[in-house]
Amino acid sequence: MQQGGLVNPFPSARGRLANGAFNQPAIDWEERYRRTVIISDTVATAFVVAAIGNFFGARDAANWHEKWGILAFGTELLVLGALAVNRSWTPAVLGQGAEEFRRLSRAVFTAAVVLALGGIALTSRNIKLWIFVAIPAIALVTMTERYLLRLRLHKQRKEGRCLRPVLAAGSPATVQDLIARARKFPHLGWRVDAVCTTDGLGPDGDQLDGVPVIGRLADVASHVRRDGYRVVAVTPDPHWSPDRLQRLAWNLEGSDAEMVVAPVLMEVAGPRLHVDAVLGIPLLRVSMPAFTGGRRAVKAVVDRLGAAVLLLLFAPLMLLVGVLVLTDSRGGAFYRQRRVGKDGREFTILKFRTMVAGADGARAGLADRNEGAGLLFKLRRDPRVTRVGAVLRRYSIDELPQLLNVLTGSMSLVGPRPPLPEESAAYGPDIRRRLLVKPGLTGLWQISGRSDLPWEEAVRLDLRYVEDWSLALDAVILWKTLRAVVYGQGAY
Repeated sequence: MQQGGLVNPFPSARGRLANGAFNQPAIDWEERYRRTVIISDTVATAFVVAAIGNFFGARDAANWHEKWGILAFGTELLVLGALAVNRSWTPAVLGQGAEEFRRLSRAVFTAAVVLALGGIALTSRNIKLWIFVAIPAIALVTMTERYLLRLRLHKQRKEGRCLRPVLAAGSPATVQDLIARARKFPHLGWRVDAVCTTDGLGPDGDQLDGVPVIGRLADVASHVRRDGYRVVAVTPDPHWSPDRLQRLAWNLEGSDAEMVVAPVLMEVAGPRLHVDAVLGIPLLRVSMPAFTGGRRAVKAVVDRLGAAVLLLLFAPLMLLVGVLVLTDSRGGAFYRQRRVGKDGREFTILKFRTMVAGADGARAGLADRNEGAGLLFKLRRDPRVTRVGAVLRRYSIDELPQLLNVLTGSMSLVGPRPPLPEESAAYGPDIRRRLLVKPGLTGLWQISGRSDLPWEEAVRLDLRYVEDWSLALDAVILWKTLRAVVYGQGAY
C-alpha cells in the first residue's frame, strides 16, 4: 500500500481466522512501520545536515566539496550507522515505552562522541558545528518525527488496528489479568485472541473474559504454528517448569511468534533487568534501584535548571493568576501545606490558593462525602473550591508555584506524589518505599488518571517509578504531562 511514494505503515485490519487469530499477511504492518521509521530517520537526518551545510557552507563555497561536503555526508552516515548499531529500528521497541527514545538518545550520543574523536584526530576546525549544532538538531527532529508516528500508531490501535495477536498461556487468574491490561491499554499493541490453560478450560467453560480457550498448555506450540499468533505470552502457572519452558521455546523456533515470559518480579522492569549466563545457566539479574550516583546527580541538575527556566517562562502567567486569586475571594494568593518528602522529611509545599479561606477547618464536616481512593481525600464538586480555583485545578495551574520547591531541592520535576503527614503515618513498610526518592511535580500517577485511579493502582505506579526510574522515563513522563494537563483527566 503506497501513499505519495512512501510506504503506509498503517494498513487496514484484515479478516481473522475462525478461531480468532490473524492471517500472516495481517501483521505486515510491523515491517511497514519499521521501514517508515527508517525512511523518516534518514530523511530527517539528511534534511538537518543539508540545511546546516547549505547555510554555513555558503560562506565557504570555494571549499564546499573539500570541507563541508565531506563533513555533512560523514555526519549523516555516522548517525544512521549509530542508529543501526544501537538497534534503534528493532520492531520490539518501536511504538511504545521509553526504550525506543533511550536507544535513539544513545545512538545520537555515540555519533557525537565518534565525531568529536574524529575531529581531534583530523584536527578539523569545522567539527564543532556538527557536534554542537547538527547532532542536537538531528536528535530533536528525529525524536519529534518518531513521536508523531507513534501518535498515529496509537490512534490506529485504539480503533482496533495494528494490533499483535496474542496467545496467552498460564493460569486463568494471571491470564485474566493480562487480558484486562491489554484491553485497558490498547496503545501497547496487544490483543489477546486465544488462551491455553492447564486443563484446556476456563471459568466459563470454553471462554475466559470473552476470549476463547483453545487448548491445554502442552498444546501451545501446535496452535501457534497452525494459526499464526504473533506473541506467546506465558503467565505464571505451576505447569511451567524450566524444562517445559525451554521445550516450548525450542518448539516455537522457525515460527514468527515472539515468546514473552512474565517474571515473578512483575513490577521490576526496564534498565534494572539483565539476563546473564552464570555457570552455563541463564539467570535474570536484577540490579539495585539507583538512589544515588551519577544519574541522580544529572537528575538534580536537570531539576533545578528546568525549574529556573520554567519559572522565567511562566512568570507573567503566575503574576496574572495571583491577581485573579486575590480578586476572586478573600485570602492570600498562595496556599502552604506541610508534605512529606525524601526519607520522611517534612517540607512546605506551595500552591495557588483554590479554596475559600479556612477550607482546612471545614474538611471534617465533609468526611462522609469523601470520593478519594484509599488515604486520599477528594470531592469532585468540593463546595470549598472557588470559581477561579476550579479553573486552576482543571488545568493544574495551581501547582506552578511548586517549581519553587523544585528549585530549592525539596521536590523533583518527576517523582511520586508528595503525601500529607497523616497519609505517611498510615503507610505500611511497602508503601513507605515511595519516600526513598524526592516527590515530584508530576509522575506516573499524574499522567495515568490522577484522582480517578484506585488507591492500589496509584501506589503501584509510584512504587514502579521508585524501582525503575531512569532519565528516559522522566523525559517521557514530562512529555505526557502536557497531554494530561490539556485533557484534565482526574483533576478536581
